[in-house]
Amino acid sequence: MAITINLRYTGQNGSALRFAEEMQNSGTVDAIRAEKGNLRYEYYQPLDDSETILLIDSWESQEALDIHHRSPMMATIAALREKYDLHMTVERYVSAESPASEDRFIRR
Repeated sequence: MAITINLRYTGQNGSALRFAEEMQNSGTVDAIRAEKGNLRYEYYQPLDDSETILLIDSWESQEALDIHHRSPMMATIAALREKYDLHMTVERYVSAESPASEDRFIRR
C-alpha cells in the first residue's frame, strides 16, 4: 500500500518554478529520491497556471514517510518555501488495487 501526496506550491512572479528548480539543482530532489521507501518525487507545472508547481511524492509506507519527515531534508524544504514565499495545498491518497472492470480503460 503506497501513500501518495500531491502538494501544490503557489507563489508569484515565477517563484514556485524557481523553488522547484533550486530543489532540483541543489541535489535535494536526488537525496529525497534516494531515501529508503521513496517511490516517486516529481515536479510538474499545470499548462494553465504558471504560478503553481505540483509535487507528486510517493512512499512505500507511513513509516518511510515519517522517517522522511524527521530527516534534515525537511528543514531545507521549509527554508526554500519561505525563501520563495510559497503557499501550499495538500492532498493525500492511499493506493488500492484497481477492480478488473477498470482494466479496459487502461492502455498499457
